[in-house]
Amino acid sequence: MKLKELLLILGLFFLCELHVMAQISPGNLSNMHAYLEGVNNCTKCHDIGNKVTREKCLACHQIIKTNILAKKGYHASAEVSGKECVVCHNEHHGRNFQIIRFDKKNFIHSKTGFELKGAHARLECNGCHKPAFITDARLKKKPTTYLGLNQSCLSCHEDYHQGRMSPKCNNCHSFESFKNVTRFDHNTTRFPLLGKHMTVACEKCHKTEIVDGKPKQIFRGLEFANCTACHKDVHDNKFGQNCKKCHSEESFHSVKSIAGFDHDKTDFKLIGKHALLECKACHKTSLTAPVKHDHCSDCHADYHNKEFARKGVSPDCNQCHNNDGFIPSKYTIEKHNLTKFPLEGAHLATACMACHKKQEKWSFRHMGKSCIDCHENVHKGFIQDKYMVNNNCTACHNTTSWKKVTFDHTNTNFKLDGAHAKLLCSYCHYAKNESGIRIQKFNGLSADCASCHRNNHAGQFEINGKTDCTKCHDTASWEKTKFDHNTSRFKLDGAHAEVKCNECHKTVTDEKGKYRQYKFKSIDCSTCHS
Repeated sequence: MKLKELLLILGLFFLCELHVMAQISPGNLSNMHAYLEGVNNCTKCHDIGNKVTREKCLACHQIIKTNILAKKGYHASAEVSGKECVVCHNEHHGRNFQIIRFDKKNFIHSKTGFELKGAHARLECNGCHKPAFITDARLKKKPTTYLGLNQSCLSCHEDYHQGRMSPKCNNCHSFESFKNVTRFDHNTTRFPLLGKHMTVACEKCHKTEIVDGKPKQIFRGLEFANCTACHKDVHDNKFGQNCKKCHSEESFHSVKSIAGFDHDKTDFKLIGKHALLECKACHKTSLTAPVKHDHCSDCHADYHNKEFARKGVSPDCNQCHNNDGFIPSKYTIEKHNLTKFPLEGAHLATACMACHKKQEKWSFRHMGKSCIDCHENVHKGFIQDKYMVNNNCTACHNTTSWKKVTFDHTNTNFKLDGAHAKLLCSYCHYAKNESGIRIQKFNGLSADCASCHRNNHAGQFEINGKTDCTKCHDTASWEKTKFDHNTSRFKLDGAHAEVKCNECHKTVTDEKGKYRQYKFKSIDCSTCHS
């Protein structure tokens, strides 16, 4: 046989074979069913002489069959139930043909028996339909499947409560957010929420702890039999543990009854002026709000504006005052004597306010230590500075009595002796003027007797306009004279020595006035004897 004839015979055979195959298989199966290719496998899907039947499909696809029998999933929905599988899924269209095709964006998920709500509705399909959430080992191996998911929350979501709460998450949570437990009713628990508890954030009571390396919020096993299980007893058990005797859930700051409240059980007993105050005078915001009371300055302003502060810190008021009132002070003379100005003499009897409240407000610092800081220097301009250095009044005066003067007059040019030593300073230094007004005078006083005493001798003993009284008188007594008649022109001898002075020296009156005459123009006998 020639080659051309052989090739022709083979070509005709091949065409015949293709025609027969086309009659048996209308086309290649998809990749999913490719393992069923071949004449021997046709009856696995087809009944002889019939089309593909639903029973044949479900005999192979057992998981879908199970769902249909259990009336679960999309294939059990009214839209699909009872239909032949080939209506939606048919074959022999080639290897790359997609048997499962549907519009994901417009797919109505509620037909599966699981309606997408809240956060679920915003997810992409593969956000849920992924091997990690499939428990059936057979389905886990499938690269693309929408089967095998469980409608239980914990089949996709981690059990945050670690088995401590019901697995039915939607008893408390909604599909919008796990954080908002809008479905949970706390009043169904053994601790109904009343008053302020209704507005407290859950995490304030239900703390988060680390359990097995993971955060866990505690909801079970909390103590709530007493308020102190959650709230600190600010009273340190002074009033017992039954907080409800005074407080309610509406507010700890709202006290049920205050009439019988014993303030002595607190850390601050009410004594003195404090016992007379209204509660709100100290408890300005609420009766239970903590009030600082360790120091007087916690409530009272520093009246002294840090006058007594050391290194910026003021001492507490109770060092000088007590609860009976800010006045009088308990600051003692002994304490005052420890200062730079100890109280002596008349200062001991001086009222505090005489020095410390000269103006409207009390003042204690920078009072000065010199006399002139409080007392006016009445001698300024009248006494030379050398006798009163730096206005130092103590050069003459002391604190016992201002009138007692200890000035040493010998430091001046006029020593005080005799009757002069017995005189008060004012006798010479505060003499009255012609109008009867006492005039202070220290500077410029003359040491001449005539500057203070009247010259009774009408100028009989003047020498160059001055009379030296000391030639006859001394300061011990004006009446006693030390005049020695034998030093005069007329010595006393004989009977003259026994004659009294006024026998010769008689009182006369002339143009000089009335005076006793001691000077005579002549000492002849005839002047006295006729």
